[in-house]
Amino acid sequence: MFGYVTVCEPELKVKDLKKYRAYYCGLCRTLKEDYGFMGQMTLTYDMTFAVILLSSLYERIPELEKHRCKIHPVKKQMMLRNEITSYAAAMNVLLAYYHMEDDWQDERKVTSLLAKSMMEGKVKKIIEAYPRQSRVIRDSLKELSECEKENCQDIDRAAWCFGRLMAELLLYKEDIWEKTLRKMGFYLGKFIYIMDAYEDLSEDKKKNRYNPLKQISEKEDYEERMVQILRMMIAESTARFEQLPCLVDVDILRNILYDGVWNRYNQIQSRIQEQNQAQMKKVRKVRKRNR
Repeated sequence: MFGYVTVCEPELKVKDLKKYRAYYCGLCRTLKEDYGFMGQMTLTYDMTFAVILLSSLYERIPELEKHRCKIHPVKKQMMLRNEITSYAAAMNVLLAYYHMEDDWQDERKVTSLLAKSMMEGKVKKIIEAYPRQSRVIRDSLKELSECEKENCQDIDRAAWCFGRLMAELLLYKEDIWEKTLRKMGFYLGKFIYIMDAYEDLSEDKKKNRYNPLKQISEKEDYEERMVQILRMMIAESTARFEQLPCLVDVDILRNILYDGVWNRYNQIQSRIQEQNQAQMKKVRKVRKRNR
C-alpha cells in the first residue's frame, strides 16, 4: 500500500533530485545496518518523504556519507542520514511486521509467518522504544482487517484506518506541531489508501478480493467522483503542510505533495486511455469486416 508518496522527477531540479536520492539511499543503508536484509526489503519512498519532512521541520542536519551497495557496486553513492532516518527505518520495519502478522492470521501465508519470525527479535526492541506508534499501527491494521472481513463498502471508514496509522507515523514527538502533523498525516494516509484501492480495483474484481470501491465503481460518475475525493484528501494534507515552518528542502517536499503523489494516478489514466484506444481499434476492424 506504499509507493505513492514520491517525487515527480521531470519537475524537480537536478540538485534536489540528487539530494532526494541521497535521503533514500541513507534510509536503505540504515535499514540494512539496523535490521539486516529483511529490514532493507521494507524500504519505501513514503518513509523517505517522512525523513525529509521531519528533518526539515526539526532542523536536523543530515550527515553526508558515501557507500557502495549491491545495486551500485562500482561507484559509491551519496547518502544523507540523521536520527530521524533511524526513526523512519524503525517505523518501516514495524509496519511491515504487523502487516505480515495480519497476512498470517487472515490468510495463513507461510511466507509471511517465516518473514515475521525472522524480524521478531528486533521488532520487540522497536515496540519497547515506540509503544505509542506500535499500538496505533497494530490497532489500525486490525480495524482494517475487520473492514475486509465485513466487505465494508464505506470507503471513508476503511481509509480512516490508514489515515490514523499515517498520522501516528509522522508524529515523531508530541510537541507544538502535534496537531498539524497528525492532520497532515491523517489525510495523506487516506489519500494513499484510496489511491491504492483505485489502482487495484480491476485486479481485485477479477480475483474476487476485497476492495471498498466495488460498489461506487458501478456508478456512471465513478471517475469524476474518485478524482474529486483524491483531490480533497491531498488538499487537506497540503494545507496542513503549509502551516509547518519547513524551509530546508521545501522544494522537494512541495514537488512530492503537489506533483509526485499523482504519478500513479497519471499512469493509471494513461493505461485506461491505451485500453480504450485498443478497444476502439477492435471495433473499427469488426465494422470493416461486416461491410
